[in-house]
Amino acid sequence: MIEDGFLDQRSVADLATALGVGPRHLSRLFMRHAGASPSEVAATKRVQTAKRLIDATDMSLAEIAFTAGFGSVRRFNDAFQAVYKRPPSSFRRRLIHQAVKDTNSG
Repeated sequence: MIEDGFLDQRSVADLATALGVGPRHLSRLFMRHAGASPSEVAATKRVQTAKRLIDATDMSLAEIAFTAGFGSVRRFNDAFQAVYKRPPSSFRRRLIHQAVKDTNSG
């Protein structure tokens, strides 16, 4: 359900209810088996989706943020900074630079 974006629009409590368990029990299960909370797993999924979109599309970074499930561009930027220690735009610049380099060498 997290992979399908359940936590992009709903809460961990809603997820727990949908699964027929309490929110605290769900969080304990996630910590035991995934080593992270349901929210952290969802955030990681959003960052991974966004990174794939940066690498594979020419969508704007704002479009990528919302497509990947972020509620705002600011959260998107903060998440990238936390995971990669640099902004998402730095990946786009690297890809553009590589494309120009490939074009000039071919």
